[in-house]
Amino acid sequence: MTSRRRGVGLTPMETRRDVIVAAAVLADELGYEIFAVPEGWGLDSTPVLTEIALRTSRIHLASSVLSIWGRTPATLAMTAATLHQVCGGRYLLGVGASTKALAEGFHDTAFEHPAARLRDTVTKVRALLAGQPARLDNAPAARPLRLGQPPAELPIWVAALGHHTTRVAAELGDGWIPALVARDYLPSWAAQLRQLRDAAAPDAQPLTVAAGPITAAAENADAARDIAAACTAWYLGAMGEVYARSVSGQGYAAQVQAIIAANPRPSPRGGTIPPSAQVVLDQLAAYGTREQVREQLQPWDHAADIVTILLPPGMPWPDIEATLVAAAPSAVPATPRQPGLPAAG
Repeated sequence: MTSRRRGVGLTPMETRRDVIVAAAVLADELGYEIFAVPEGWGLDSTPVLTEIALRTSRIHLASSVLSIWGRTPATLAMTAATLHQVCGGRYLLGVGASTKALAEGFHDTAFEHPAARLRDTVTKVRALLAGQPARLDNAPAARPLRLGQPPAELPIWVAALGHHTTRVAAELGDGWIPALVARDYLPSWAAQLRQLRDAAAPDAQPLTVAAGPITAAAENADAARDIAAACTAWYLGAMGEVYARSVSGQGYAAQVQAIIAANPRPSPRGGTIPPSAQVVLDQLAAYGTREQVREQLQPWDHAADIVTILLPPGMPWPDIEATLVAAAPSAVPATPRQPGLPAAG
């Protein structure tokens, strides 16, 4: 098997810190390029990334993603520059407009003009990281300060699904990190963003597309399907409207409605995908035995620059291990590692 560019991401519902760190250590050993730690309403991702940085040596580490509603641009710049130092230059800043449910229901901030807020945030953070003074809008009479660290050159990746926010990703981001994009729809969508980038910033580096399926491998293929199906149903039925609207717009509106109808009380580990919506699961997920997962990931390698598998929340460690081994960028032994889940340190 030839080497491929692969990454690992988790969901905000995964809050077992020891498991997250152990998965990152294993991903580093297996040759993954990136390990992305999410942030929603549970763990603060930045100290978790610090812990991972101190226990890994090669893999790049990403915030996936820090919400523009929960931190000011100045705080984001300080955080990114600090993690850039801690990680020895292996850090990537991921930012996004998040969702209305999280912005208003957790951060108590009105979800207004998210694309404009995202554009403003990325612009201000990039300026601060470059050593420029803060760009002040609310206190224009104040003396603008600079970031009290040396300028830091680090990638800024933008999570976006909407028409206006994806334009921000194309024009200002170094990378685009969409979630729940149909495998067959991704290439044409990525091509659209690259065209926007060429028109807006013809001299900029190419836009990196980092995307991939919800992924679960297990000895029992049906059990793996259940894990992937539950996570998919949760995203479409319980994470606000953004994912359901996006997947519907990708050509699966009827199937999305069937999934929502089949899960009146969605649960991260108890959802289901009805037979009529099986195509959505196959487009958004890779699941089954290790061999089946490897086969299902092959088309993704042609759709994204970096295929970032998304691990469902609450998976037992043996299944996480099996999934990481199955999706690894190059061939690895099929026997499980011992002694299993490392102790948190």
